Amino acid sequence: MNYSKKIVFCILIICLSGLSAFSHDLKVTEKVLPNGLKILLKEERKAPVVTFQIWYKVGSRNEALGKTGMSHLLEHMMFKGAKKYGPKQFSQMVQKNGGNDNAFTSKDYTAYFENFASDRIEISLDLESDRMQGLLLEPREFLSEQKVVKEERRMRYEDDPTSTMVEQMMATAFMAHPYQWPVIGWMADLGNIARDDLFNHYKTYYAPNNATIVAVGDFETKKLLPLIEKYFGAIPRGPDVSAVGAVEPKQLGERRIIVKKEAELPAVFAGYKTPNLKHPDSYALDVLQGILSSGKSSRLYASLVYEKQLALYAGGEYDNITNDPNLFYVYAGVMPGKTTEEVEKALYAEIEKLKTEPVTDEELRKAKNQIEAGFIMGQDSVFFQAMLLGRHETVASWKMLEKYLAGIRAVTKDDIKRVAKEYFFEDNRTVGILVPVKK
Repeated sequence: MNYSKKIVFCILIICLSGLSAFSHDLKVTEKVLPNGLKILLKEERKAPVVTFQIWYKVGSRNEALGKTGMSHLLEHMMFKGAKKYGPKQFSQMVQKNGGNDNAFTSKDYTAYFENFASDRIEISLDLESDRMQGLLLEPREFLSEQKVVKEERRMRYEDDPTSTMVEQMMATAFMAHPYQWPVIGWMADLGNIARDDLFNHYKTYYAPNNATIVAVGDFETKKLLPLIEKYFGAIPRGPDVSAVGAVEPKQLGERRIIVKKEAELPAVFAGYKTPNLKHPDSYALDVLQGILSSGKSSRLYASLVYEKQLALYAGGEYDNITNDPNLFYVYAGVMPGKTTEEVEKALYAEIEKLKTEPVTDEELRKAKNQIEAGFIMGQDSVFFQAMLLGRHETVASWKMLEKYLAGIRAVTKDDIKRVAKEYFFEDNRTVGILVPVKK
């Protein structure tokens, strides 16, 4: 081992040692107010900054066909004025005080955040409590933002051939579950949404008992907690939210979809139904994803791009921080002069190796180290820490983070082979092929 490698190795060991301490003692203060609002506070004094986030347990899975895209449209409307702070005033207030703000919607949650110098934290409480209970949803603003979202869909999805193909692949993979439709919604459905539909969605899901506040940064819990209670404690509890009862039936054979669209080059995507983070197999699938498809040294990239020169890019993703089982998918962009059949065959060949040949000690160790190092290095960011707490609490429990590293470290080569056989087989697969056509 040369000198530079020794330094990198030592740094990694130090990081992982620190991560072990973090994973077993998150030092999170949890409190639930009488109105049902959950609060998670974590003091982090590395810098005089704080992130304030509010997570609502609502996403595209809480919608219905014919009205898809409501959660994302409502996210846009949350910046269009409430009882105390009118249109455009929210972000102006944040920026005037040196902060930044944004929001995002997924299949399972909608979250809002502000990042401030720590002495400005009360601004977040004032702004977020205002729009939790007093959103205006003015008809003129609604119609304007409806057009904005349609244009966003047109630019980001309908004008992007790969995104179009992935959308249609997901719609093919899920027959009964709302994961079948895109978070932004179908174009026709966006036109079907009325202002009253959005208002009812807001009153149903934007309530204290369906939300979690997460704050991480330079503050004193004993001072911040009473402030949160002051701003949010009087907001009345909303109706109990009905559970999403949809259950995806067992897939009984491979599903395939071919999308023909103007594009530069073909692409191949293949998704396998896999369990989410609540299942013990999620740890092995996480490590498998690192070995198979994470980065340019992964098996897929090394084989398809470097060795066989069949693809311009190759990779994969295991989407497991979700309420319900989702997809583990692999993909590749076809090299000019090569065919989708060649690329698809090569993708499956790498997957089959995982079932028949044990991964090497080096591969297993490297994948685990990458996961752990990425996790600990992310702790330098108060925003990343809050994101982890918010995402896990919204779909399961933040306390699952305490067991995460132990689960990763316990994964064996036999576990990798077992889960590959359990989930990566033809009848459990949905394939999407992008076929370019001329303009």
